[in-house]
Amino acid sequence: MEHKAKSIRPFIGAKNYELSRNFYRDLGFQESILSSDMSYFDTQGFGFYLQNAYVKDWIDNTMVFMEVDNAKRFWNELLELDLASKYDNIRLTPIRELEWGKECFVHDPSGILWHFGEFNTK
Repeated sequence: MEHKAKSIRPFIGAKNYELSRNFYRDLGFQESILSSDMSYFDTQGFGFYLQNAYVKDWIDNTMVFMEVDNAKRFWNELLELDLASKYDNIRLTPIRELEWGKECFVHDPSGILWHFGEFNTK
């Protein structure tokens, strides 16, 4: 089977849709409003759909991995955003070095876990 894929766009939910929209714009994503309860957030051709939908079990089990070119630079820029002062429910976890590379973590205002990682080059 030949996919010829052009993108993969996960759907994620939000406990507080407006708060989550603000969070993702602050994180550097560009928003395209699709309807009153759904937006597409994009960075350099990669993105996801944010929905005004909250199902606790779904949100609590959602993880998204985004590969970045430099985890240390990304982490430092993330800290400069001072998101924790703007959003009560977010959590930031510093870079961990693993066998495959490095990653840091961000829990968004709804609790969705984002992995921002850099793979080792061989």
